[in-house]
Amino acid sequence: MLLALDCQLVWATAWMADANEIISPRLGLPQLPVVEWPDSDDEPPPGVHWKTRSLARWAAGSPFVWLDDEITDNDRAWIAAHYSERALLHRVDPYVGLTATDIAVVRRWLAR
Repeated sequence: MLLALDCQLVWATAWMADANEIISPRLGLPQLPVVEWPDSDDEPPPGVHWKTRSLARWAAGSPFVWLDDEITDNDRAWIAAHYSERALLHRVDPYVGLTATDIAVVRRWLAR
């Protein structure tokens, strides 16, 4: 389902390059680019995920979709206030995993 999406897929995980070795084969995904996290002790604003600002910098003004089980309304609000391009921050239920319904949400967003 992920490979059928009309977008570039990347890993944006604390697993970093290990995601390609451990997770990709289990999901039937090819090797994907990996977002490199900065080595800084820069704390995010209260309630904002540590990935949020880095993903916005990585996307560099391009539309992006972020699928994660830790996304909150604080992350959506931060992106809305600080990111000039379209972005979909979609929370995946950690107890269920990525579903066809989640992919349908992304597909509809990409089609706009």
